Amino acid sequence: MGHNDTSAPLSYPIPNPTALEPPAEWEELRRECPVAAVRLPSGDRAALVTRYDDVKQVLSDPRFTRQLSAPDAARLTDSESGGVFNNDMAKRIPDSGEEHQRWRQRVGRWFTAKRMTALRPGMTEMAERLVDDMVASGAPADLKAAVGFPLPVWVICDLLGVPDSERDRFSYWSDTLLNLTRYPEEEIAAAQKAFVAYMGEHVAARHAAAGDDLLSTLIADGGMSDAELVATGQALLVAGHETTANMIGKMAGMLLADRTRWERLLADPSLVRTAVEEVLRFDANPGLGIPRYITEDAEVGGEAVPRGTTVMCSMGAANRDGTAFDGAGEMDLGRRPNPHLAFGAGAHSCLGQALARTELQVVLEVLLRKLPGLRLAVAPEDLARVEGLVVGGLSSVPVRW
Repeated sequence: MGHNDTSAPLSYPIPNPTALEPPAEWEELRRECPVAAVRLPSGDRAALVTRYDDVKQVLSDPRFTRQLSAPDAARLTDSESGGVFNNDMAKRIPDSGEEHQRWRQRVGRWFTAKRMTALRPGMTEMAERLVDDMVASGAPADLKAAVGFPLPVWVICDLLGVPDSERDRFSYWSDTLLNLTRYPEEEIAAAQKAFVAYMGEHVAARHAAAGDDLLSTLIADGGMSDAELVATGQALLVAGHETTANMIGKMAGMLLADRTRWERLLADPSLVRTAVEEVLRFDANPGLGIPRYITEDAEVGGEAVPRGTTVMCSMGAANRDGTAFDGAGEMDLGRRPNPHLAFGAGAHSCLGQALARTELQVVLEVLLRKLPGLRLAVAPEDLARVEGLVVGGLSSVPVRW
């Protein structure tokens, strides 16, 4: 197959045939080439892992770090300001060891299942309001713009105590941080500067007058510098809105692409929880995946991987691995157990996963209840992808009802 052949590494990310279908290469790589040489958008080389066990191992092994600013780490993009993985924000949040665990514990207290239960009624009300507004403006509508995007931004703004009216600015700043190829250098630099300045003012205002939001609590706890507080606010805003907004759109796309799926949920709404997990597993377009930098020689999938290698973990490919999931290529809305890797694994698994799950469940419940007649307004293969960002998604989800 030649993917180990250093003369011609595979270009990465590998394009999908359509927005909802996985690249054929995933199956081939899992079978024949567990550690594949790839070329990133920057031109730098990395190793790609696609098997479930290998991805899980890399994400759980402390030797595989997030030190993507190391001098010999591959750059994902040739942007000088660094993408979301190695810009100033990424450097300010401790990325390993006890400091990282302490940071996670402090921030993670805001993302417990108990807190999610408390947030749920407000989320439901907001989702209902967004769906009502979408219906009032008439069909066809873009479900992502009308519901998928505003809901997670509203939730995260509420957590941080920042005004929801700023959400278009937040979205733009997030997009520049998640840039691979979309924005020119000086535009990214200016946007990041504005974002840091905004969060800096917000942190200063919270020092002066505390609220009952996450940043006020972190300030009261002490132990975090203002730079860390600013970076934490930024990180949560970027992580909490773009990925979930895209996932809401993809969830609707997947469930409506084959309408028997939607009908099964209408017949049995108790499947909402397992359906959300299966949507997360079945997502063929999760974006770039998670990069890791190796600090010492290691072995993955029976192959030696030298220190200094940057490894790209494809959770999308791992989640379709037939050795880990029966009928991996089929969408089973009642699948149990479903140990998918959509939120990563190990010490760096997604901090906000309880929040993302709750938002996805709430949106699905509200759509099933209020718009049982929901359908795609375009053929599934005509759904367009988000291009040029680290995260994968549908650029719009045209629906009627």
